[in-house]
Order: sequence, then C-alpha cells, then structure tokens
Amino acid sequence: MEKKEALDMFCYQCSQTARETGCTVKGVCGKEPTVARLQDNLLFAIKGIAAYLYHARELGYTDEEVDAFLERGFYSTLTNVNFDPQKFVNLALEAGQMNLKTMQLLKKAHIETYGEPIPTKVPVGSVKGPGIVVTGHSLRTLEELLKQTEGKGINVYTHSELLPAHGYPGLKKYKHLVGQLGGPWFDQKATFSKYPVAILGTSNCVLLPKDEYKQRMFTSGVAQLPGIKHIEDYDFAPVIEKALELPELEDEPRETVLTTGFGASTVLSLAPKIKKLVEAGKIKQFVLVGGCDSPKPQAQYYTELVSKLPPESVILTLACGKYRFNDLDLGDIEGVPRLIDLGQCNDAIVAVDIAIALTELFGVELNELPLTLVLSWMEQKAAAILWSLLALDMKGIYIGPILPGWVNQEILNILVENYDLKPIGDPEEDIRAIMG
Repeated sequence: MEKKEALDMFCYQCSQTARETGCTVKGVCGKEPTVARLQDNLLFAIKGIAAYLYHARELGYTDEEVDAFLERGFYSTLTNVNFDPQKFVNLALEAGQMNLKTMQLLKKAHIETYGEPIPTKVPVGSVKGPGIVVTGHSLRTLEELLKQTEGKGINVYTHSELLPAHGYPGLKKYKHLVGQLGGPWFDQKATFSKYPVAILGTSNCVLLPKDEYKQRMFTSGVAQLPGIKHIEDYDFAPVIEKALELPELEDEPRETVLTTGFGASTVLSLAPKIKKLVEAGKIKQFVLVGGCDSPKPQAQYYTELVSKLPPESVILTLACGKYRFNDLDLGDIEGVPRLIDLGQCNDAIVAVDIAIALTELFGVELNELPLTLVLSWMEQKAAAILWSLLALDMKGIYIGPILPGWVNQEILNILVENYDLKPIGDPEEDIRAIMG
C-alpha cells in the first residue's frame, strides 16, 4: 500500500483519516496508540470468556453478571467511547474477574454433568477397527457422539484439548473411547493425514484441512470450515456413516501413555502429605507450566525447562502447552506425582483453587507460596487467563515464547512495574531464579 493511500484510510478509532489527525500508526489515532492496543487486549479477553461461556451454556449453565459484562466490555471499544488508558486496564482486570467466574461456572457444569475427574492413563495410538477422532474443547459434543456410536464397533479417539475428557467418569464409562491420536492443535494436519478416520472439529483450533482428508472431516458448534460438512443439533449420522465406510485402522504400539484427570479434590486429598514434604524440604517449589502450544521453535523452551527442573519440584500443567513435555516420566516424590495434568485451558480455575487451598494450608499469602507460573502464549483464551491471574494480584509470572501482540513498551512497563511480569529467557537461568 502506498503511503498516500494509508494516510487516507478511515480510522474507526477517531472517526477521521490518518491525514486529518497526523496519525503515525495505520488505523490508530496517533495521540493514543496505547488505548487502541488495550482495546485489542480487551477484545481478546472477551473472546476467551465467550468461548468458556459457550461451552457452559451447551450444558445448560449461564450467568447474567458475565453476560452483562460482555455487553459493556464490547460497547466500551466502540468509536469515541473512551480514550483513557487506565479505564481499559481496569476493564481488563474486570474481564479477568469475570473469566474466573466463567471458569468456575464451566467447571461446575463439567463436574455436575460428568463427575469429578480422576487420574486416568490414556494410551496414544490406534487400535484395530473403524475410528472417529474428535478435536477441540466441547465435552458435550464428545458425549453426544459417544452415545450415538455406542455398540456400532467404532473406536473414538480424542485429539489436543479433548485429552482431559478421559478423566471424567461420565465419559470414560464409554469403552469405545479408546485413547488419543496426536498432540497439540497444530499437529492436526499431520495426524489427520496419518490416520484414515472420520474427523470431527468441535470448537476453535481447527485448521483449514488438507485435500487428502477434507472429504472425511466434519465440524460442529461454532467451528465451520469452507467446503466441510457442518453438523447441526448433534446429529452425527453422517460422521458415523463416513467412519464405517473408511478402511479400518490397524493396531499400533501404544507405548506412549499420558496421564490426565487430576481434579482439585484429587490433588488436595494429598494436602497433608504435601505439607509434610514441603516442611521437610523434599518439595521446594510448585511450578505451573501451562497455556497454548506454539509451532515456533522458541516453544522448545518449555520442554527444556520441565526436563531440567530439579527432583524436588512438582509441575502442574494444563491446556495444550503440556504436549511439550507430558510424555516425560518425571516420577513422584513419596507418592506425589511430579507431573500433574489439571486439564483444559479453562481448568486454570482448578490451579487457582489449588493455590488458594495451599495458602490456607501453609498460612501464607498467594505470592508467598512456593509457586511459580510459567505461561505459554498463543490466542484469546490466554489473554483472559492472564488477566484473571493479574486480577488475583499474582506477581512474578513468566510469559513466552513471545509477548502478546497487543503489548507495546508502555504496556509492558506497566505490567513489569505493577506485577513483575517476566518474559522467559534461558531455561537454566530461569530455573535458578524459580528455585531461589
């Protein structure tokens, strides 16, 4: 685009052209670029809240206070509504509080519908027979598919963020939910090409399909892709028909076994033992390593970090970032697993519940716990969760592999000064700082 054209572009932030305002940033009022970035951040956080709220509503759970905030938050980003940066910082913190409430609502919906998760070993790989692989976040969609495939000789597999489904009693009771294929969201093109099964995308994180599996892919819910059949009202007859007409999968070695399903009650049942081990110095630090995975080479940081953390550390994890290291055998500390998978990204609320319980157990404030958060950044839900943690006044959070796109130097300075936010660095140096 030529410079002249850019200067004549209409700006929806200030209702004028860049030429009229002397704007130096395309599409943003040159006087307040930070406001526009904070508005972007708020929109990302709202998208994350809306995603969790959608899945709660699928199960019949709603919250009027959260609905009202979404209206007000969206409205605040309209043209010429507000140009005060602090106002949007406050709104972001409120979004964090509303996200906490939404995650609590979704946790309640999942547990009351499917039961409290229990630790479950999930083999990775195929077993002989027709198959359907389900990716995304919707437990309701997976449940409906399991009901409709029961007794039909079809094996159902999870992919990416649906791995934690195996830990819920109401879902694991289906014996044809046989395991996991693949890992994080971005491996789907390779995974879906490798296994000639029917594919069902249930939410965000679906990618444009390759031609080789396009004709056997389906979507449901909010997920829709061009040229892909969309399933309405949970009627999965076309998916089942496709699965049965495709060649059967063969048995393959399932040597990789992932463990998921550590709900808050399971972890906190170990509280007396955890307290003794901490007081004895056998557990020196809890490190929560979670968030979205990224195909960027910098994301290898998380594998290296977890593999090099000393044996007196316990690693909590959630969301698809765990696929960087969740196949590692880290052992246990006198019966307390060193690697604890808490679930999907929305299960960050489980980590919050555990942290708050630990403050009561040790009689300290949240930021006095032997607990460090190391987050991996990727998309909108990460924005909502970051502001939830900041709303709890969590300090010293590590974040990477790159900073969020809405952060400029001014915003970064605020986050560093007020919350001691730390961009990740060298894994070994960060470990030394984390372990004190």
